Amino acid sequence: MATNVEAPMVGKILKIEKNVGDQVEEDEVVVVMEAMKMEIPIVAPTSGVLKEIKVSPGQAVEAGEVLAVIE
Repeated sequence: MATNVEAPMVGKILKIEKNVGDQVEEDEVVVVMEAMKMEIPIVAPTSGVLKEIKVSPGQAVEAGEVLAVIE
């Protein structure tokens, strides 16, 4: 079953820490975004394999937007 990694708030993607196909553990940083002039690490809500990355560095995102999918 797929689990979405979502943006907690409005911001901009700074960097992608993992690649599609990588094994990720729960609470491991997947994406780093900037919001309110701070770097916010976005962590995996569950362990699994990163199946899809839906954003790229520099992209603006909305709160709740899906950033990546873990299976």
